[in-house]
Amino acid sequence: MAAAEDTTLPKQTHEDRVQSEAAAEERSLIDDVEVLIEDGKTYLEAELNYQKTRALFVGDRVKGTVLFALVGFVFAWMALIALTVGLIIALTPPLSAWGATAVVVIVWLLIAAIALTIAAGRWKELGKAFEPDEGEKP
Repeated sequence: MAAAEDTTLPKQTHEDRVQSEAAAEERSLIDDVEVLIEDGKTYLEAELNYQKTRALFVGDRVKGTVLFALVGFVFAWMALIALTVGLIIALTPPLSAWGATAVVVIVWLLIAAIALTIAAGRWKELGKAFEPDEGEKP
């Protein structure tokens, strides 16, 4: 059997090599810089198109995320309202309507006060992180 020849790449002859070397000698530095500038422009255009597409994708995803988060918060708010009404109805027989309302409101206010106290503490910690150190000049 005869050995299989590799036909995927064209064979470069001695004449081809001599011609490519001659072409390289005829090229000038200015030609090389012009090619480099063209390649840079092509790369910049491709990068700008990529970043534009990426920004459009992120913008689309942010809109969807905000929409679904808003829907989630609305339904969570309605659930809290239903819980409040249900607690008042459940506590009315032993405490009366006014007593049940007072108990539910006081519990919600205590939870709100605890959450706001924690938030204020974290806000102070955040403020301290941006204060200059003792050794630094303001």
